[in-house]
Amino acid sequence: MTEISKQGGWKFPREFWAANFMELMERAAYYGFFIVLTLYLTDIVGFTDIETGIIAGLFYGTLYFLPPFVGAYVDKIGFKKGLIIAFSLLTTGYTLLGVYHGKLAVIIFLIILLVGASFIKPLITGTVAKTTTEENRARGYSLFYWIVNIGAFSGKTFVPFIRQGLGVEYVNFFSATMTFIALLFAIFLYKETQINEETKNLSEILAALKGIFTKPRLWVLTLIITGFWLIQGQLYATMPKYVIRLLGEQAKPEWLANVNPLTVVIFVVIVNQLTKKVSAVNTMIIGMFIMPVSALMMAMSQPEHAGATVSIFGKFEIYQITFYMILGIAIQGLAECFISPRYLEYFSLQAPKGEEGLYLGFSHLHSFLSAIFGFSLSGVLLDKYCPDPKTLPQGLSEIERAAYYADAHYIWYYFVGIAIVSAISLVIYKIVTERIDAKKGLA
Repeated sequence: MTEISKQGGWKFPREFWAANFMELMERAAYYGFFIVLTLYLTDIVGFTDIETGIIAGLFYGTLYFLPPFVGAYVDKIGFKKGLIIAFSLLTTGYTLLGVYHGKLAVIIFLIILLVGASFIKPLITGTVAKTTTEENRARGYSLFYWIVNIGAFSGKTFVPFIRQGLGVEYVNFFSATMTFIALLFAIFLYKETQINEETKNLSEILAALKGIFTKPRLWVLTLIITGFWLIQGQLYATMPKYVIRLLGEQAKPEWLANVNPLTVVIFVVIVNQLTKKVSAVNTMIIGMFIMPVSALMMAMSQPEHAGATVSIFGKFEIYQITFYMILGIAIQGLAECFISPRYLEYFSLQAPKGEEGLYLGFSHLHSFLSAIFGFSLSGVLLDKYCPDPKTLPQGLSEIERAAYYADAHYIWYYFVGIAIVSAISLVIYKIVTERIDAKKGLA
């Protein structure tokens, strides 16, 4: 077993860097795959938009629900063995998705991916925790956060060339290659990290989950924040199909999705500094009222102007739809800077003393709910306002075909409404909880 470095600063043991490199490979694989998942399920496998929304939503949502349970298992078998299992499953799943495209087979392969991916979060974040000290842990997690975003950004950057040059199904082989490289690192370069802290068993994890549902502040806040993440998830659920169906196969929605992590990386530290004296709830409220503006910008990408362009400082021109998508996604990323860090802070403060880690394991319940409902809603809206071209009648003229997409931008008005309701709900939540606290204080 490797000993944890006793030094502070930026010096970390080999296992820290190996784990972060594996995270880089895994995030590039995952985001490269996930940004085109709905396209793959519809265009290659043959699922309808509605079926695709349900399948992708269950996949994405369950991926956020399983890690706390998998983490308990990982602590028993060891991190090295867990990493080998995870990357073996991921490599197998991605490869099979690239080879076989039958509906039942694809669902089975997605389950293999789901199990493998659910290992990653507790394994990598656990390694960062175990290979850092109190002196350099903050630096360790900041490096980890940057690597996560670099991986997500790079995966979505390379994927358009594969999708347009070879076909969307070949993206799976790109992801399989990334996870296979990570598997080699897990086998040959990663040594077991020493476990010093007490691990949690399944009954304790289930008790924490039950505890969340017995605390109204936590589950009500989770439902409210679900509205934000439901809209955030449309970067993967709705946007790729929306852009390609309106602009054609030459469009690169993968690059548009990269605007979000780029915005977060640039502004999250600035926003945190500006709001460090503002309460967590008030900071989240600011972000929640930014979200409707994001969805409204996306709604400005009206299909009748699909061929229209916008001049950028007189230097170059881009499609109007692309311009408003970039603007909307950037605003969405800015809202995330206000909401995500402070939500985790507030959530942890509601946990019983000594159980913060267990409760934070379920802090992403909003992602579970938003994925299932958000992707399912996306499938219904796409089917109604921006249908799959293959489902249209044969022999349509360009004008007749355009008529089917005339109201495609209406999709985003639904998310404007959800964002407004969520923002107002958070204001009400703040008022009610402050009154409760005031009464307790008087008592």
